[in-house]
Amino acid sequence: MNPMAGVLLIAVGGLAAGSFLIPLKKVRNWAWESSWLALGLSAWVIVPVMVACISVPGLGHILKSSPVSSLIWCYVFGLLWGVGGLTFGLSMRYLGMSLGYSLALGCTAAFGTIIPPVYYRTFLHLLRQPSGRVTFAGVLVCLAGIAVVGWAGMVKEQLLTDEQKKAAVREFDFRKGLLIAVICGVMSACFAFGIAAGKPIAARAVEAGAASLWQNGPVFVVIMAGGFTTNLLWCLFLSLKNRSARDFINLKGSPLAANYFFAVLAGLIWYLQFMFYGMGATKMGKYDFSSWSILMAFVIVFSNIWGLALKEWKGSDRRIYVLIGAGIVILILSTFVIGVGNFLAARGR
Repeated sequence: MNPMAGVLLIAVGGLAAGSFLIPLKKVRNWAWESSWLALGLSAWVIVPVMVACISVPGLGHILKSSPVSSLIWCYVFGLLWGVGGLTFGLSMRYLGMSLGYSLALGCTAAFGTIIPPVYYRTFLHLLRQPSGRVTFAGVLVCLAGIAVVGWAGMVKEQLLTDEQKKAAVREFDFRKGLLIAVICGVMSACFAFGIAAGKPIAARAVEAGAASLWQNGPVFVVIMAGGFTTNLLWCLFLSLKNRSARDFINLKGSPLAANYFFAVLAGLIWYLQFMFYGMGATKMGKYDFSSWSILMAFVIVFSNIWGLALKEWKGSDRRIYVLIGAGIVILILSTFVIGVGNFLAARGR
């Protein structure tokens, strides 16, 4: 265990997750489903397989020799997580980066952190230990920070005119965005369940000679295959409905090379969040379930920084900025509290 290194690695993943939409905004004259499918092919198929092939010896043999039940559950959780990925993109569309990330990832943090120890029946055991109580306190602090950021969004909804909201986020719709963000949060948490179900696959990778830091690579390949399946089916449906498949062959005069470049770049940055998250989680010991809350906290911090930089809160009064700042500070504090819990666990307390 090395909790400090784990938190730092997860923070890099949070930076990537909070930034991947920036290059996607550079895609021009493509329908949403076209840019999302190009991103998904890069993020959920090409990059995971390439990284796993490079970092894990005998990837094919590891997957073939892994328990079938583990492979199936990883794929099923990936399918469900794929629904979260779809709705995540829509929540950004209606709420913008700051508010969309905060609300969607708030639910993701709660479900993704708490349910695995409940499922494995270790929740009460962890609560009996000082380190476990401190770690769960950190999770509660994280959720409090997310609530404060969400409060800022509701204040924005009440105070700004429709024109001011749409000047910052073109299709701003708080009610629709909130519903989608909640669905996204619940479904996105399935990624954490997929990692838990994939522990036998990760163990096979270590037995085959992979460094423990990279043991989750094969697990990601299976989970993301499920996620890509869901996104592919939905994007193909939208492409047929909207007749947008022509986007990929430049019939609309779009900057084709630039669009492919920025969509693939967004996918690469997106994958980096889970690559660094997976590396960081291996450093967190028996409290690796807390890694999910740490990742969500950092994602929200960095996405809100981008949201402020892109002037998504333009026209807001001072109270909203104070709430956003307070929420970010609380989220950062939560990572330190969780880190203390993991430090105590490393000392056997």
